[in-house]
Amino acid sequence: MSEQQTARLYGVGLGPGDPSLMTVRAVEVIAAADVIAYHSARHGRSIARSIAERHLRPDHIEERLVYPVTTETTDHPGGYRGAMEEFYADAAARLAAHLDAGRTVAVLAEGDPLFYGSYMHMHKRLADRYPTEVVPGVTSVSAAAARLGTPLVEGEEVLTVLPGTLPEEELTARLATADAAAVMKLGRTFPTVRRALERSGRLADARYVERATMNAERTAPLAEVDPESVPYFSMAVLPSRAGAPSSDGADAPGGGREDAPRGGRVGAPYRAGGRLGEVVVVGLGPAGPLWLTPEARGELAAAEDLVGYTTYLDRVLVRPGQRRHASDNKVEAVRAEFALDLARRGRRVAVVSSGDPGVFAMATAVLEAASEDPYREVPVRIVPGMTAAHAAAARAGAPLGHDYAVVSLSDRLKPWEVIAERLRAAAAADLVLALYNPGSRSRVWQVGKARELLLEHRAPDTPVVLGRDIGGPGERVRIVRLADLDPAQVDMRTILLVGSSQTRTVRRGDGTEVVWTPRRYPEA
Repeated sequence: MSEQQTARLYGVGLGPGDPSLMTVRAVEVIAAADVIAYHSARHGRSIARSIAERHLRPDHIEERLVYPVTTETTDHPGGYRGAMEEFYADAAARLAAHLDAGRTVAVLAEGDPLFYGSYMHMHKRLADRYPTEVVPGVTSVSAAAARLGTPLVEGEEVLTVLPGTLPEEELTARLATADAAAVMKLGRTFPTVRRALERSGRLADARYVERATMNAERTAPLAEVDPESVPYFSMAVLPSRAGAPSSDGADAPGGGREDAPRGGRVGAPYRAGGRLGEVVVVGLGPAGPLWLTPEARGELAAAEDLVGYTTYLDRVLVRPGQRRHASDNKVEAVRAEFALDLARRGRRVAVVSSGDPGVFAMATAVLEAASEDPYREVPVRIVPGMTAAHAAAARAGAPLGHDYAVVSLSDRLKPWEVIAERLRAAAAADLVLALYNPGSRSRVWQVGKARELLLEHRAPDTPVVLGRDIGGPGERVRIVRLADLDPAQVDMRTILLVGSSQTRTVRRGDGTEVVWTPRRYPEA
């Protein structure tokens, strides 16, 4: 066998810092290697080497790969990225020379080699040219959870791992969404990460872990940590929400109850018996989780109690410890007062609403009740969601590209005469119309009557978009002429978008038909 055939590249995970947490395989590879390579800063010290030091031999060839920069400040013509690319290329070439000479090369990596590690840059440049093995290691995230003595995730919870170098807005959005999270690469990013945790309402739950399993290990509530004391080898951890202490709740009208978790947003919500309480009305969007905003997802995760119409609650992920209070769709006022009562007792309550809660939905009912005694002091926030009109418009093209009006055809809460007057006014003004709640089993004539009124002002070939179950498994989008609109094809899960005199339909090259309303209106 030639020297070329015996050469092999290893990426060796050393674990989080304690040498006793190295795997048996890592020790074996280091012992058998000809070349030991490791990264270091300009001062020459290498944490990776210090972890593996007891296993190094005097005859090992050591390749110290010294970073040219440790921050983004550099006079390299290609900037920080250019300097690092040049460094990685040079380091890979040095290792390749050993491999070409038939030597076995072990690149040491703290934690796991392919988890935010520098080894991966060697791997991407060499693994397709030489036989390669990656030896996994215990990650710093696992070590941090172990040192905190707290579960990271449980059941169906999802762990989110984030680099602290992300922009603050991105960190805030992702932390608000996360069930549990680990934020790595702190150091100079710590103030940004702390602000993001505070803005996302997660600061009170965040824990700080520094140099987990090493001699200088430190853990603390993150809110108590001095930013000037934070090294790069530290981490912010948001542990599992499941199993946290709960407080007393209440039965819902027609709903169930479960143990409720701690945690949630910070701020100045209503205090009852020393606990904080508030109501957040959350828009779920028209369908599944793809159209749920990060803010809405975070509020749903932070809530102790979820209140809503059964069908909408079923769309929300079940989390251990949360109480779910389902009720019928026709008891909005009762549901709103029930949520406010929970908040008065110190509970953090999310009232769920399909689409956007302020568009023919639960925000009005909650605010109406919250404007009266005894609920005036209960904090209420509204979290927006995508409304059905916008979802259907996107599927059809851009029918809402110019001025439009939104009208509900339900005459359950207002007389039909008011609806008819508004339809005539909007049609006479040549506005595109988004018609919500067009029909149901008990309301079968309103769509036909609306079509008659609109035809008084619109041409028979005016395009109408029928969007049913948009975003859901039964999604169907059809485009018909106003004159051909069939009320029998419309139900409560359908929204109608009626074009103006300027709305156009076009059949594109792939055979699909799109609807759009020009933003430019003809001169009068």
